[in-house]
Amino acid sequence: MKTVKDKYVLVGADFAGFPLKEAVVEYLKSKGWKVTDIGVKSADEEDPEMFHRIGLKVGAKITEGEFERALLFCGTGMGIHIAASKCPGVFSGVVESVPAALRAITGNGVNVLAMGAFYVAPQMGKEIAEAFLTHNLGDGYEWWPNFYEFHKLACDELDAFDYEEFKKNGFEVKRMGDVELSLMDKPE
Repeated sequence: MKTVKDKYVLVGADFAGFPLKEAVVEYLKSKGWKVTDIGVKSADEEDPEMFHRIGLKVGAKITEGEFERALLFCGTGMGIHIAASKCPGVFSGVVESVPAALRAITGNGVNVLAMGAFYVAPQMGKEIAEAFLTHNLGDGYEWWPNFYEFHKLACDELDAFDYEEFKKNGFEVKRMGDVELSLMDKPE
């Protein structure tokens, strides 16, 4: 598997996400990242691949264990994210800020992060990518007691989720445990 520890990342964009993807990829390469691009590769590409097809291809490479993480780009980030999420084992999120990117990776363990070029400026996209690629689930971005344990349990239950079992169980999640976490003011 190509990992973030070894500075490998997979990217994909449709025509609308292409400009943002280009800015982010240029930045990542300047920081030593090895980038594999399986989306639209030029602004004037004839018959460019549609967003959902690129999302599915990227998601499949995560599912098959070829890459640990990926970045996706389309106009809103939504459509390409939905497509990638159809692939088993893909935990995808759409973000428009650095704090959201940090929460997506440190709290939700996403392995695919999508951005919308209509809403995310190039500099923000670079900062979002940096936050996503340089953090991991439970890195300590959040200060709450049990933050990691709470979110790790959620990730584990989602990874093991089987819809038919869920349905047979009266739409109740098969619990793998419980961890308390409550909202509180940040201690000084």
